[in-house]
Amino acid sequence: MAWKEFPYPNQAYRYPGAALEKNWARLHRGDCEPFPANAKVQEAWRSYHSGDFGQAVDSGLACGMGGYNAANKAATIYASYLESDDSRKCKLLLEVAQRCEEQQEKTPRDANAWYLHAFALGRYSQSISVVKALAQGLGGKIKHSLTQAIEIEPRHVDAQVALGAYHAEVIDKVGALVGGLTYGAKKSTGNELLEAAMKLNPDSAITRIEYANALVMMFGKARMKDAERLYQEAAALAPMDAMERLDVEAAKAELAD
Repeated sequence: MAWKEFPYPNQAYRYPGAALEKNWARLHRGDCEPFPANAKVQEAWRSYHSGDFGQAVDSGLACGMGGYNAANKAATIYASYLESDDSRKCKLLLEVAQRCEEQQEKTPRDANAWYLHAFALGRYSQSISVVKALAQGLGGKIKHSLTQAIEIEPRHVDAQVALGAYHAEVIDKVGALVGGLTYGAKKSTGNELLEAAMKLNPDSAITRIEYANALVMMFGKARMKDAERLYQEAAALAPMDAMERLDVEAAKAELAD
């Protein structure tokens, strides 16, 4: 398959040699991924951070399960931001979910086996329509996987963001009453999760973007000004890698609309 090129190449996102480990804690503050001992897995992550998502998927998968998180994150970010063909996007996301289920069986204490499962299914749900996805029972799977990720790693910011966004999205699509009774979705819980994520990862553009979107979904015009401020803050951040750059550019595009 032909992978689209990352549109904002930058040498600063490459992290050669010791630079990867040196910057690892900052690069992975959101997902708490441990630094890999395997040099080939490190290479897969280098490809991911630099925006060579196709290479990251290939080299991550070539490492076996130890490289799945790099491959899965690369495939999910690529599908979310760069893949324009819907069927191709859905295929990539479902492949990620399948690999994550394999990990959940064999390495159940890997927080990102659960988080990336939920992330891929969440993006897939948005592709096919959230209402359709809820009818297929995907909401329960997403919520369960995110809860597991947070239980394993309480400082997993990205899982908290995604769970907060889940509450907001369900309320937005089916209403607060049905959302609460059927899916356990609550405005207060969504808000608390996103507030906590903001404190844990203050340099994150995607946390601000998801929080802004969630505020509008849950509270409408009453929180529009807060949402706009969060988008402005996201657009002004200095990205450290390809994914963060895509998030910052998405915030700029939203403000330009």
